[in-house]
Amino acid sequence: MGTWDLLRNIWFALIGVLLAGYSVLDGLDLGVGALLPFLAKNEDEKRLLIRSIGPVWDGNEVWLLTGGGALFAAFPHAYATVFSGFYLALMLVLFSLILRAVSLEFRAHSAQRKGFWEAAFVGGSFIPALLFGVALGNVVGGVPIDARMEFTGSFFTLLRPLPLVFGLLGLAAFLLQGATWAALKTTGGLQARARRTARATAVATGILFFLSFLTVWIYLPGALKKIPAWVFAVLVWLSLGLLVPAINKGKDGRAFLLSSCAFLSLWGTVGAIHYPNLVRATDPSLSLTITNASSSALTLKVMLVIAIIGMPLVIGYTIYAYRVFKGKVGLDGPGY
Repeated sequence: MGTWDLLRNIWFALIGVLLAGYSVLDGLDLGVGALLPFLAKNEDEKRLLIRSIGPVWDGNEVWLLTGGGALFAAFPHAYATVFSGFYLALMLVLFSLILRAVSLEFRAHSAQRKGFWEAAFVGGSFIPALLFGVALGNVVGGVPIDARMEFTGSFFTLLRPLPLVFGLLGLAAFLLQGATWAALKTTGGLQARARRTARATAVATGILFFLSFLTVWIYLPGALKKIPAWVFAVLVWLSLGLLVPAINKGKDGRAFLLSSCAFLSLWGTVGAIHYPNLVRATDPSLSLTITNASSSALTLKVMLVIAIIGMPLVIGYTIYAYRVFKGKVGLDGPGY
């Protein structure tokens, strides 16, 4: 393997790490937001849930921005194809995230329209949690691409069985992440409802993961011949299998870690199935891979130096933020 090929493989792995990190971290606050009307029974409980993510939600989204920037720098052809072909869906995600961010502030300061902004927060959490999985399912399942690396389908091309199953699986994983986080950060009746929701979403995630394997077997039978995909799949099942007993025993910290491990293993499964593709085409000869969609060796090398310097800082800040704001949340003090 030459230096250029090595750099391509490193960047494939790094982008996967960034997107997986985003899913685990922002997954907890997207999940809490989507579950808000189902977990909270009164205004105080709603405030507790929002305060549980208040100090960290904006920092979590740094991982998405970094992942998108890394994809643009390392594999610009794949970036261009995905962001132009999925334009409508990605703009819907972007506007949802923007609306979600501003709704937190307006809900806290606009008593007359609190209901509207609360609905915006819930919708702005639910829509990305669903559409991220749909987008990933299309990238993995294959989309129509021409010889100029341009998407030739329509919005409705994206709504096929495999992407929709991936979308539901992603949504269930986000909800599980949010429910385990809520159980970790709250007490009393709210915590009890969060634990029940975590058990239910763990079962739903397991069922949808099995269903996703069936759809991959139907549409991409060759992908299941890759041994690493089965290794990561076993880790998903193991994490989900250990998660429910942890919840039953009141081990909320362990349950959250197992939920995170399941999410990371889902990404490992997808990466193993998808490698070396970046965007699979319905005509395999036109697929965008780490070879035909990458930047120059010099660009990859310079970006790797920047990543080696920058990623430890991001990881360090993330660990620091979560350590500072660890423990149960309360209603006292400043906040949402």
